Amino acid sequence: MPFDGLFTRAMVHELESQLISGRVTKISQPFPNEVILTIRAQRHNYPLLLSAHPSYARLQITTVPYNNPPVPTNFTMTLRKYLEGALLTEIKQRDNDRVVYLGFSTRNELGDLLPLQLSIEIMGRYSNVILIDQTAGKIIDTIKHVGPGQNRYRTLLPGAQYLAAPKQDKLNPFTDHTEKYLQLLQQYPNREILAAQLQQTYQGFAREHALYFADQLHAGAANPQQAWGKTLAYTEKPHPVIVPAGKKKFFSFLPYATSKVQQHDTLSKLLDLYYRDKATTDRVQQQGAQLFHVVRLNLQKNRKKLKKLQQTLDATQKADQFRIKGELLTTYLNRVSRGMDRIELPNFYDNEQKMTISLSKQLSPSQNAQKYFKKYQKLKNAVAYVTTQIALTKKELTYLEELETQLELAEPQDLQDIKVELQQQGYLKAQKRNKNGKVRKNKPSSPAVFYASDHTKISVGKNNLQNDRLTLKIAHKNDFWLHAKNIHGSHVIVHNSSPSTQTLLEAATLAAYYSKSRSAANVPVDYVAVRKVHKPNGAKPGFVIYEGQQTLFVTPTVEAITKLQQNKESSSDAVNDPKH
Repeated sequence: MPFDGLFTRAMVHELESQLISGRVTKISQPFPNEVILTIRAQRHNYPLLLSAHPSYARLQITTVPYNNPPVPTNFTMTLRKYLEGALLTEIKQRDNDRVVYLGFSTRNELGDLLPLQLSIEIMGRYSNVILIDQTAGKIIDTIKHVGPGQNRYRTLLPGAQYLAAPKQDKLNPFTDHTEKYLQLLQQYPNREILAAQLQQTYQGFAREHALYFADQLHAGAANPQQAWGKTLAYTEKPHPVIVPAGKKKFFSFLPYATSKVQQHDTLSKLLDLYYRDKATTDRVQQQGAQLFHVVRLNLQKNRKKLKKLQQTLDATQKADQFRIKGELLTTYLNRVSRGMDRIELPNFYDNEQKMTISLSKQLSPSQNAQKYFKKYQKLKNAVAYVTTQIALTKKELTYLEELETQLELAEPQDLQDIKVELQQQGYLKAQKRNKNGKVRKNKPSSPAVFYASDHTKISVGKNNLQNDRLTLKIAHKNDFWLHAKNIHGSHVIVHNSSPSTQTLLEAATLAAYYSKSRSAANVPVDYVAVRKVHKPNGAKPGFVIYEGQQTLFVTPTVEAITKLQQNKESSSDAVNDPKH
């Protein structure tokens, strides 16, 4: 990922223009490796994300909602103690490295000025966020502790002397007066080799950006100094883009000239979009590992059970054969003698064709006939039981497949609801009670909210508990309900009794996107008034029946969902009256 030194420099310029002289009003740590400082600046609240994630380390202003853990971490409490109310005085980058220092001014208990510094080190699995007392030069705390046993050179523990991360033995492209790139341009005319040499010579060049610089130097060979300086200047006036690269894509601050590039207003909005699905999926897989295991294990068990039930049902098809044999033995009882092990008798059900019937030597002729009648009755009784069990097992499979889909489409904040549901349905042990014998109740999460182009409010349930609450309690009977046809997915409510066709299409796009058919090209989506949607007695969470529906066909895309999310930001004061 090209969150290299160049991108870091561009991000620092963007954050400086928005955050300098702002005050820290709130501090939270939604994930073990990520902290959010809410900074009040220029009459706006800016949630500044500081991430030390081994794969997605970065700093940016984020608009992605996060849920705080019920109990704050020690690092969160330390940051709150020292930084709440502090003034952000400085944002600077170390050379062209992926190290950013945030300078804060605050006062200690005695009222004396206390300069503090947060060091954000974006270094893969060595990434860290470090709070430093600048006066003493000592570490107050870090988001990741690194003891002497892990790193002899650099101990990152509370109370330890702060030692900066080792610098790269490379040139800073912004302070290089030797113009080494001119020599490299002459020596290496090949694009890939020149890019590799730029990476080896200068700090902070990801391969994608090194290739871009190589292209600009070749294109501006008549005046390479101008091409070099112009390209470096994009760090101050960036062009936030997501660039396709085969099956993958990368983000950048450079103006890539290709028709498939996705452009964005700011670098922070760019990163929100880029990491939204990728980082969310990884977090859900990590945090919801137990839930995935439980659901998939029960899916496997029920699929095996269904297979055995089908085999049993197939065996019951032989029941009539046992009845016929019993009747033939009864009819021709005078031809059967004790001690016989088989007999051929004419089958009056099959044009008098001979049928071979096995006999037990230990049983009398009438007892052999009764044995076949008993087998027939047993299988006949089994048919009703097995048929019922097959129906129940299929319902269970449908429910578990729905849960699996919800987990695959979930965001981290949705996992708690799914966990509660699994506990309610008996798949997980119930939550432990406290000393008073009470179970701590978690506040149920709210459905996602979007706004159509005409500012009509649209709600999307992200799990079964949200779906039930949204459809059966929140929605009004004249609202419109949508769901991807014959596939697992979310309940979607249009909070309007007479929505436009465009609004219904946008709501249908949401229903298709938050369903098992997210990647399909043409998804049928049913829509109907909420009053025609009902939940059968005893039905599983999220299951409803409906009638009188109509169907729309839509193609879900990330771009369409992003647009609806942007509508949300601009529609906070322009939504329809939910009571209509």
